[in-house]
Amino acid sequence: MSTDRYKVTTQYMKKELFRALMLQGYVIRRDRVDLPTLDTKEDIREAHLIQRRSRLKVEQLFYKSRGTDLIDDFFANGHDVNPSSFDPEIIPVESGKWTGELFRVATLLWSIPVSRGYGRRMRFLVMDKFNGKLVGIIALGDPVFNLKVRDQHIGWNSNQRKERLFNVMDAYVLGAVPPYNELLAGKFIAGVLLTNEIRDQFRKKYQNTSTIIQGIVKPADLVLITTTSALGRSSIYNRVFYDNNSIRRFLMEKIGYTSGYGHFHIPEEIFELMRKFLEERDDNYANGHQFGNGPNWRMRVIRKTMQYLGYSKTPVLHHGIKREVFVAPLARNFREYLKGETGCPDFLPLTLEEYGTYFVERFMVPRYDRIGGISHHYVSNVKAHIEQLLTEDINRPLQSDSLNFSPSQLM
Repeated sequence: MSTDRYKVTTQYMKKELFRALMLQGYVIRRDRVDLPTLDTKEDIREAHLIQRRSRLKVEQLFYKSRGTDLIDDFFANGHDVNPSSFDPEIIPVESGKWTGELFRVATLLWSIPVSRGYGRRMRFLVMDKFNGKLVGIIALGDPVFNLKVRDQHIGWNSNQRKERLFNVMDAYVLGAVPPYNELLAGKFIAGVLLTNEIRDQFRKKYQNTSTIIQGIVKPADLVLITTTSALGRSSIYNRVFYDNNSIRRFLMEKIGYTSGYGHFHIPEEIFELMRKFLEERDDNYANGHQFGNGPNWRMRVIRKTMQYLGYSKTPVLHHGIKREVFVAPLARNFREYLKGETGCPDFLPLTLEEYGTYFVERFMVPRYDRIGGISHHYVSNVKAHIEQLLTEDINRPLQSDSLNFSPSQLM
């Protein structure tokens, strides 16, 4: 077949993909791609630098036009916060509205680039009604189809997983912003995942909607949320609990580690180039609407591209970062429900109000007293930090600004 009609040639696709991987420490050989060394949390941050720099470049204009005003309006100074009067609420995020813009600004503080999410997506602002300021953010999205430790924890077989994965979501963004992060609000927001309000928002959004792939309406019962640590072991998700009548309920449970597979190291512009590459070859995977625009579709696109490039046996999706996996059960019988043994979830009740009251007394006020308050924090600190990221991280050199490839690497 003639290659004249291809704008994205095999050689060009290889060159752009390999350049992106080499900038992250991957070693490209003629017949395989070798992983970088990722032994420390700093190594993991470095591995994300190319994506972070790309994201910050995109956000520069938005931040200059809207970012500083949003921070002035919705981020707290230390003197704005009174732990004893903390009154949390969750506000659904709407794209194109102030909630979407505020969520976007907050993610600039994350050391690991935040995905925009694919497929099903629910995003929330956690606000303090006492002062109208932002406490933190939550984003839930489609879970990956294959996650061994999760599937073993549930006791799923492949058919059960196919039928009930709809009732699981993954928290791909979760955390607190300054100054609330100094008051253990990251742990608080982890616990918010299990509140009735999150479950109700899921039902409100997905009841009477049909799934993309199967095209059927499924019960909008959220019974389990998964999340993974960004940098190896997690301190936020460990020991998140709620005491009620002297009975301690651990809200999150560690179940193991991921096997180190994913697609974060494939930059967005390279992924879009892959889609164009497949589209020119009339490959159905180029358009995800046929399969659902989730993380599983993205991995299929990458695998299919590697097959065309002659690297079908190269585990390019194996980035090697093993992340801790936690589960947050919203129902006592989540296993039975997810295996199809019952159609009635036995939900674990927990309102945002009662959890907030408990957290203030048990954690937030003692922490505030222990560190001597947070009056030293000013909104200007947040703006200075983001502005530093927008200059230093963008201009910070990667391993090389000019990479050369041998002919054998592009064959």
